[in-house]
Order: sequence, then structure tokens, then C-alpha cells
Amino acid sequence: MSAEAADREAATSSRPCTPPQTCWFEFLLEESLLEKHLRKPCPDPAPVQLIVQFLEQASKPSVNEQNQVQPPPDNKRNRILKLLALKVAAHLKWDLDILEKSLSVPVLNMLLNELLCVSKVPPGTKHVDMDLATLPPTTAMAILLYNRWAIRTIVQSSFPVKQAKPGPPQLSVMNQMQQEKELTENILKVLKEQASDSILVLEAALKLNKDLYVHTMRTLDLLAMEPGMVNGETESSTAGLKIKTEEMQCQVCYDLGAAYFQQGSTNSAAYENAREKFFRTKELIAEIGSLSLHCTIDEKRLAGYCQACDVLVPSSDITSQQLTPYSQVHICLRSGNYKEVIKIFIEDNSTFRLPVQFRQSVQRELFQKAQQGNEALDEICFKVCACNTVRDILEGRTISVQFNQLFLRPNKEKIDFLLEVCSRSINLEKSSDSLKENMASFLKNVCLGLEDLQYVFMISSHELFITLLKDEERKLLVDQMRKRSPRVNLCIKPVTSFYDIPASASVNIGQLEHQLILSVDPWRIRQILIELHGMTSERQFWTVSNKWEVPSVYSGVILGIKDSLTRDLVYILMAKGLHCSTVKDFSHAKQLFAACLELVTEFSPKLRQVTLNEMLLLDIYTHEAGTGQSGERPPSDLISRVRGYLEMRLPDIPLRQVIAEECVAFMLNWKENEYLTLQVPAFLLQSNPYVKLGQLLAATIKELPGPKESRRTAKDLWEVVVQICSVSSQHKRGNDGRVSLIKQRESTLGIMYRSELLSFIKKLREPLVLTIILSLFVKLHNVREDIVNDITAEHISIWPSSIPNLQSVDFEAVAITVKELVRYAGSINPNNHSWLVIQADIYFATNQYSAALHYYLQAGAVCSDFFNKAVPPDVYTDQVIKRMIKCCSLLNCHTQVAILCQFLREIDYKTAFKSLQEQNSHDAMDSYYDYIWDVTILEYLTYLHHKRGETDKRQIAIKAIGQTELNASNPEEVLQLAAQRRKKKFLQAMAKLYF
Repeated sequence: MSAEAADREAATSSRPCTPPQTCWFEFLLEESLLEKHLRKPCPDPAPVQLIVQFLEQASKPSVNEQNQVQPPPDNKRNRILKLLALKVAAHLKWDLDILEKSLSVPVLNMLLNELLCVSKVPPGTKHVDMDLATLPPTTAMAILLYNRWAIRTIVQSSFPVKQAKPGPPQLSVMNQMQQEKELTENILKVLKEQASDSILVLEAALKLNKDLYVHTMRTLDLLAMEPGMVNGETESSTAGLKIKTEEMQCQVCYDLGAAYFQQGSTNSAAYENAREKFFRTKELIAEIGSLSLHCTIDEKRLAGYCQACDVLVPSSDITSQQLTPYSQVHICLRSGNYKEVIKIFIEDNSTFRLPVQFRQSVQRELFQKAQQGNEALDEICFKVCACNTVRDILEGRTISVQFNQLFLRPNKEKIDFLLEVCSRSINLEKSSDSLKENMASFLKNVCLGLEDLQYVFMISSHELFITLLKDEERKLLVDQMRKRSPRVNLCIKPVTSFYDIPASASVNIGQLEHQLILSVDPWRIRQILIELHGMTSERQFWTVSNKWEVPSVYSGVILGIKDSLTRDLVYILMAKGLHCSTVKDFSHAKQLFAACLELVTEFSPKLRQVTLNEMLLLDIYTHEAGTGQSGERPPSDLISRVRGYLEMRLPDIPLRQVIAEECVAFMLNWKENEYLTLQVPAFLLQSNPYVKLGQLLAATIKELPGPKESRRTAKDLWEVVVQICSVSSQHKRGNDGRVSLIKQRESTLGIMYRSELLSFIKKLREPLVLTIILSLFVKLHNVREDIVNDITAEHISIWPSSIPNLQSVDFEAVAITVKELVRYAGSINPNNHSWLVIQADIYFATNQYSAALHYYLQAGAVCSDFFNKAVPPDVYTDQVIKRMIKCCSLLNCHTQVAILCQFLREIDYKTAFKSLQEQNSHDAMDSYYDYIWDVTILEYLTYLHHKRGETDKRQIAIKAIGQTELNASNPEEVLQLAAQRRKKKFLQAMAKLYF
């Protein structure tokens, strides 16, 4: 080996972290012994261990006379060791999959750098500047191996790595691990800097049209000989292991594809290159066969890459036969080729390859686009819905509501398409009887639901209908249609003259009323009403649909409008606007209310204010459902309008209570506590119960940081809620003059009913407000005289500890309210540990111990990164731990009880020893001993098993005691680390049991 090569090896290598074992490698320095060892069926040590050991010994630094550390000497022994490492890798046929799996990045970097040295790669020369076509085959192959490994390592480093379980803390091992980690990071940094060069080298390799050769044990032996004896053989075209061009290109294409795919996250154009390389890899595998000795590709992973590329990079170059149905649908959706999507869905109705959930997700996506104003998609939505409906009925499911809604207005084109889908979705010769029955039943139901006889005849005369239904069934259908329309003489086949019958005025009115029901366009509604009023002046068209609901406080004003057309128009616009707001179709609701406002402004100030109020409520809903969900504050204009509504004092304006409710909740959610506390007009506190409640909540939050004596508002809020939750007793006197019955009903003395309070609270999202309300109800629940297990909550100390008249409080309703509030709070933030502990306490108080443990563990998990960090002591208080202990005890999990006793601030040995004496335990018992860190408990276990003659379990306990990290002589931080590790593992094991 040249001096330059040795210098380069010393600069790029480092001592591996594997500790030296024995001197067995000294006996393998003779090549004959190494080859004999490698030919064994199961050599011990394994080949990869040999590589590590050889390179470790060859890279040992030397120490001179002045005790200064010097680079490894370039002597004969070290050169032989490096050559032996290369020979072991040659024995493994330079398979990167094996080498990467078993060798660390520094060791493999050292090995491949040594391969470059022995392959005569000039030191200091960039690989990208070398012409692979003119290099000797073994030299070119060495460069390809190094650069393939470089980009594979970069790709692999981008994947998340599962951390290895740490062993006992040993300073020397930790230092070695840290050194290896730093060295790996340095190597990765260099590889990433050279990544573009490595990709260019591999791209150039794809242009080679000659076979390459890689070093074998024999060619490496030749290199060790004197230069005059080699005879140039190692540089000839026949030296080493032959790698065919196709095999080399296949491996390189796959590795390049993975590299390009990894770059695609920051450069979407790279997905194009990845797609090209992966599909070329599939072609090459098909040429050389999947059993190639020198080309190992994970074909499942390759298929996953190809499918991902199909979705990310639509291409018209690949025929649809090569793509999965998923990929075809995604490509069509991205390119807007919806006709092809419909074609795929119709074909899938006969193959059932696509899951129903996937088809429904495509339908939902198209409906959302159509609702956003893309009217061109209305027809596509119907066709996709029709395809999915046919698939549903073939599999025995019910017809969707969406299909019924879209089929409310049938036409010839819709009927034709539905019949086409039905015909192409079933093979009458091969389909089962159940499929045919489902299809026949569907067609009959469609006929029965149609009012226009023309469309009935279209279906009943279709070939599929005649084939599926017997004569008797068709006659029965005709009889049913006759009963529905007795004056019509129905035939099985269409009557030609029927199409010439002119429509009557009543038919036209019916069609217009149908359009009026479906339309949400205010100007179209106005046009339809004008046409209807032109046909007849006797009808009140606001009564056409019983779904048009307007609050009674509004309807009295609206129905007082004298002009019938204006009355119908205002009523229908208001009803449709309220409905669209309810179903969260905010864009149409805004259009409808705007049209209504423009109309009523001309003649009714009262209705104008009503409409403005509803538009304010709509804007609140729109913000809360949109940008408000991401935490973006509402615009100042909206906050000013909410204040204006709360302060409004216009007489005789009909008001909906829900608007005031939403306005106060809006102010609390966006922390407008200053306004609610100080700026709310006094008359509002008397007239609006929601403002009163909001003011008390805001003031209580403001007083939280102060001393308990200054929290007067908390007492006022407590009294208001107690009054709401109170009941009044009603005595019924019998004929004999005695009280025969006592009825209790909700008190009317509170500012609102309990159901109204609960409805208001469920509009709140601010965590602190919810926490305050929860703590109030929890405290109210705990003041019962017969309560056994208190529920804990944050800020519970701010409330009074007693009630003068306990009998007046409906504690059953309070308990139900607490459960409702905890369930709602969990839907707002399922990771709030305080709310999870309350839920756990509720289950504990109701003797549901398994569910209680689930929530106690979940509370600890969410605030400790699934127990990878210590659970804060204010979460796992002694009370919580004692309740977990009781849960485990009542579930007969006695070993878990003993382990949890260690979690207390003062270990409860009495409970732990008593639980370990129990022999009827439902947990894993001795398999939990590894989680015990208290030596006293372990010694008691050893004594207990010895006393019972349980030798195996005693040995497990002795083994647990013998762990070095539990030695009482260890420093305190080592003992704490041992306890923390066992806490973490135990709690994670418990979580797997109860989650």
C-alpha cells in the first residue's frame, strides 16, 4: 500500500467502538486459516465481526517514547489486517445490504476507503472527474460501490431511527458511543456535501455498456504479491467477480431513484427523476430475473416507491394497465380527467377492487369542490354518486341520502346514465342470484319513486329491467303504479303518443315549487316566486315546504307583511339562510341574508335589525369554523359588532337568545375579559343572564392570581350556579288532608335552567374558562354528605366548602353535568392532563377501576412524552398514586400494587408486602420484577419465594437484586436514574395493557 493511501486511510478512519474480545484474530492472520474459517457453515465469529476486529486492530493509534499518540503505523501487520478485512467483504460478495445492516457508518466508510486504495483510485482526485469507461473494471466498480453506499447512507439517515434500549450506565461505553455518534455525523456531513458528485458518478455509470468486475479473495491475494508477479491480471477484463451490465445498472437505478425520491420533499421536480429510475429498475428486473446472484432489490419496497411516484407524478407515458386503480384515480383527479374516474368506478363495480371508503372519499372531495362554486362539477358529482350507489346496492347496502337528493330532479340524461351504469356493473351470465336480486329491487324502487311516467317507461322498457324481473313482478309493479295514479293506464312498454301530451298548469306550478325548494340562489328564488304569483294569487308559497322553519319571534313580524309576494320572499330567504347557517354552508347563507337585508331595508327597520343580528351570528360561526380554529384572532370590526349587539337597547326588536349566548361565548373564547369585567353596561347584567354569567366568569379568572380573601366574584359565581342546580319541592295534599306526594322540579329562581347553562358551556373553547367551570361543578359534586371519593380538579380551592341548604341541590343532575362537561372538555383537548385526571376520578368514584386506570395512565402519558420524561409530581400526586394502587388491588393485579407503592413520596412497605403475599394475582407477577428498584421489596420477594419453595421465582428476584445499578453504594444520581428507567418501562407496559 502506498504512503499516500495510508495517509488518506488514517485521515478518514477512526477506531470502531466494538470492545476487544480475545486474541483469536491473531490465528487468522494466515490466509489459509481465514479461508477455512469462512467456509464453515456457521462461522463464529461471523464474517462481519471479523471485519470490525481486523479494522479495529489495524487502526489502533501508537504511542511514542514521549507518550504522544501517533497515527496507526503503516507496517506489514496493519496492511495484512486491512487486506484480511477486504477479503472477508469479498467473501460476502460486497453485498451492501449485508454490510450496511451489520457495520456502523464509520467502519463501512473505513472499509470502502481501503477498497478505493487497493483498487488504484488516485488519492485526492474527485470521482466525478474520472472517466469510468477508461478505468480498469475493478477500479470503476470500487468507485461505484463507494458512491452507491454514499447516497444510500444519506437516504437512510433521513429515516427516523428507533433508539436502542440503553444498558447499565458505563462511562467508557458511553464515551465510545458518543465518539461514534460524532464521527458518524461528520461522515454524513461530508457525504451530503458530495451528494451531487456521487449522483453524477452513478448517472455516468448508467451509460457504460461493458461488464464490470469486483475484487474477490483471489484478486486481493494477487495484490498482496510483489508487483512483478501480478502480471497485470487484476486490471484485465477477466479478473475478479463478473458483474453484468444489466445487474449493475439495476442496482444503480434503484439507488438513484431512492436518492431522487428523498430530494422530492424539497424539490418536486426530483420525483420525475425518481419515477424514471424506479420504472427502469422494474424493466431491468424483468430482463435479468429476480433470482440474480449479484442484484438484490427489495421488490415490495420498489413497488411502494412506484405507487407513490404514480400519485405524486402523473404521467401520460405509462399505460393505464401498468398502474393500480388507486394511482389511476389520483392521476385523473389531479389532471381534472373526471370522465376517466367515472369509467374506473364503473369497471370497479364488477371487480370490487377499490374499497368503498376510498370511493366515498373521492365523492366527498368532488362535492366539496362543487360547493365551493365549481358548477361544472354538478354533473360529475351525480355520476360518481350513481356509480357508488350501484356498488352499494350490489353489496347489499342502503341507498345514500346524497343520491336521493341528487335524484329529486331526474331527467332523461340522468336516467340514461343510471341505466348504463347498472348494465355495465353486472354480468348477467356470471353474477350470483343475490346480485341480480339486489339490482332488480333497486330498479323497482327507482320506478316507484318517479313521478314522471316518461321516466318510468324508460326504465321498464330497458333490456336489463326486462331480463331481471319476471312477468309476474312486472305486472305487480304496474298494479302498484295504477294504485298510485288510478287514472293512468300504464303499459309495460312506452306509448309513443304520450310524449306529445302538453303539460298542465298544475304540473308547471309543481315543477316551479320543486325548484323553489331546491334553490339557494336568492335571485332565482325571487324569479320563481314572481312566476308562481303570476300563475295564482290564492297560494301562500312560504308553506310549500315544512322544512322552512323561522323562529316564532321572527315569523310574527314577517307574516305581518301585507304584500303576499314580499311576505313569501322574506320568509323563504330567512328560512333558507338559517338552514344554510345550521348546515355550515356559510357562503350561501351570506348571500341569502344579504338579499333579505337589501329587501327589508326599504320598508321595515325592525326586520333590518333582525337580519343584521343574524348576519352577525353568521360571521361568528364563519370565523370560528375557519381561521378561528387555527388560533387566529377575529378582526377588530367583528369584536366591535359583538359589543354593539350586547349593548343594543332598541325597543320592540325580536331577539333570539342564541345570539346573545354565542356573543358572550365568543368574548370569553377570545379573552375579552376586560370588557366583560369592567365595560359591560349595568342594565345588561340585569336583563341578559348570559352576560351576567360571562361577567362572573371573566372576573373570577381575573381574580385568580390574588389571595383567596379577595376572590369575592368566585363566591358570587358559586351562588349563581348553585341556584341554577337547585330544585323546588311541591307538596300535593290528598283528600284526607295529608301530604301524599312530594314532587321536585327544576327551580325557576336561577338566572337560567341547567340545560341552558350546559348548552352555553358547550360553546366555550378557552381552556382556562372550561377549567374554572369544571372545578366549580366538581366542588359542588364533592360537598355532598354521602360522597366517599372526592374528585380532584385545578383551582378547586377558590370555591366555598359548604352549602347552607344541601337538600335544595339536585346532586344527581350535578353528577350528570360533571360527566357531560368532562366529555366535552376532552373533545376540545384530549391531551389536557387535568381533565383526564377528573375523568379518571369519576370512573374511580363509580367503581369502574379499569377505565380509571386507563385515564390515570393517559394523564401521565400526555405530559411526559409517553413516559419518556418524568411525570410531573403535580400530576401523579400521592392521592392519584394511591387510587391507582387501589384500582390494581381491586383488579387482583397485586404485583402492580407493589411496584406502584414505590412511586409514593414515602414507600408504603406495608401495602406492598401485603399485596405480594397474595397468591391469586391476575397480572404477570415475576415478569414485573425487573421494574422494582427498591431493594427492600426485592429482598422480601426473595424471602417469600424461598418460604414457599418457589425456586424459579426466587432466582428471578435474586437476579433483579444483583443488578449493579441497584447497588446501595452507587451515587445518588445513578440510583435515581435506575429508578426513573424502571418507572418509565413499567408505566409504558401498563399503558399497553390499559390503552
